[in-house]
Amino acid sequence: MTMKHIKLAGATLAAALSFAAGSAQASVLAVTSYDMPNGDGQAAGGTFNYWDGTYTGSGSPTVDNAPLSGGVGALTDGHAELAPWYTVSNISGTGPYVGWDWRSHGDPTITFHFAGAPTVGSGAVAVDNTDVGGVVAPISLTIDGTTYLPVISALSATSELLTVSGLSLTGGTITVTPNHDPGPTSDWDFLSEVTFTSGAPIPEPATLALLGAGLAGLGVIRRRRA
Repeated sequence: MTMKHIKLAGATLAAALSFAAGSAQASVLAVTSYDMPNGDGQAAGGTFNYWDGTYTGSGSPTVDNAPLSGGVGALTDGHAELAPWYTVSNISGTGPYVGWDWRSHGDPTITFHFAGAPTVGSGAVAVDNTDVGGVVAPISLTIDGTTYLPVISALSATSELLTVSGLSLTGGTITVTPNHDPGPTSDWDFLSEVTFTSGAPIPEPATLALLGAGLAGLGVIRRRRA
């Protein structure tokens, strides 16, 4: 499968998808909150702590696998991380990636909440795929109980966007489970952003690549501090 590199280094993922969705008669859906088990970290053998350290809801964002509910955090801040996990993670667990060690707690299920009952047409998950330290992109996504093989597009040399379109799921919540790669070097799943659109599916990777180039030309690219 050929993957095209997409220059989204400064634009937030949500803004980029909103721009693209306008021409596709789709729009990015605002997530009001999400519930999930917190990420894992040093207690699971990690070099750093890969918690959702900026989570705003209830639960302990500084404890491995602690139940979190009623808030938002790194997964919906509009930023799809391009740098590899080992350059941006930290001990305090406030890095851009939330990571789970499937050997310790299995694959996490994340429940996203929306205002009202919109129809979700597509979902996109930004992940790390460095294959360093056992971090490999999920092999599939289970969305509301159905498992999909996503379309894969490269965001950078070490990060990917996993996209599932044609969902047509209506309601106030949607569940997403990243399913780990069963390969011998795969231990962790690292997510940096999850985005949903209504209406038509989000653009194909080639369209997103053109969007990234256009945004760069408009001078809206910014760098994220490590």
